[in-house]
Amino acid sequence: MKKKNNEKYRKNLTPQQYHVLIEKGTEKPFTGKLLYNKKSGIYVCAACGNNLFSSDKKFDSGTGWPSFWDAVNKDSVKKRIDTSLGMKRIEVTCRRCEGHLGHVFNDGPLPTKQRYCINSASLNFKEKRKKR
Repeated sequence: MKKKNNEKYRKNLTPQQYHVLIEKGTEKPFTGKLLYNKKSGIYVCAACGNNLFSSDKKFDSGTGWPSFWDAVNKDSVKKRIDTSLGMKRIEVTCRRCEGHLGHVFNDGPLPTKQRYCINSASLNFKEKRKKR
């Protein structure tokens, strides 16, 4: 992460969030708090609050992690090649703090055909306020 201060992150993140965002871990499938979230709003980085994904781009991929067909905008996330498990994948990180979010695959729905497979632990959710 950019200029990471591990003590700051250890203090402000849960152990699971720290493991995912800082140590590039992953949560077990079908255990994430946001997997079944159907509310309207924005998914933000749990480490820095950067807007990452919108509920209108979320879909049920059946993989066990929240999935999105695109980021909220082109400047919200960063992609880089990840060969850590002996295979080539594309890692997705927060553009602002470089916290690990998950990976993106080319097996998603139209219009992008992308599946951003994202750990719930790396996200917080800001529900859209209902108009009165």
